[in-house]
Amino acid sequence: MLSIPLLLVVILASSWAADYELLLEDPDVFAPCTEPPPGSIGIDEAFNLDGLSFNQDSEIIHISENITTMWDVQPDDRVSARFVVLRFNRGSWEPTLFSMVSPNFCKDMFDENQSWFKYWTVHFANREEIKEKCFTTRGTVINHKPFDLQLRLMGVRGPTLQGRYKAVITFEAYDERDVPRKNSICFEIRGEAEKIND
Repeated sequence: MLSIPLLLVVILASSWAADYELLLEDPDVFAPCTEPPPGSIGIDEAFNLDGLSFNQDSEIIHISENITTMWDVQPDDRVSARFVVLRFNRGSWEPTLFSMVSPNFCKDMFDENQSWFKYWTVHFANREEIKEKCFTTRGTVINHKPFDLQLRLMGVRGPTLQGRYKAVITFEAYDERDVPRKNSICFEIRGEAEKIND
């Protein structure tokens, strides 16, 4: 049984949580990295996005159709993925506590406990093919079932989020000797954080 003081702490902590939405700066959603790793390429060099449909409707992005892999790596390369959120403060980008890392993205992308799966890879229509080829096989088409994406952080506890933020997404391929390839992928999603509840 919870004691009264502990129960009050639980109630207060849950009431301090807030939800936030990222209002996109760029209607194209993806932007080049402002500080890319040496030799890295942008999303438009790694994937042909001509077949991808993005339609923004207020705070919802409607996504459908497909992308085709153009990344020049080997099919059996291991891919690490990193998603890091930075905040713009006094003229420079500073790290926040929000990040995700997968040392073996091709293995982890369909793990139902991973955020990658919940927000993106769950919507792959050709899941079995992507499990086999990942996106290290040039020419692989990733078919998306139509889905809606809301750029939201839910139940955030701590200081109020405000101002400009960006998510930096990087993918890095490693050869059979675990040596990183020089053409990692780097792109950003930038926007303004807005609190959507009290």
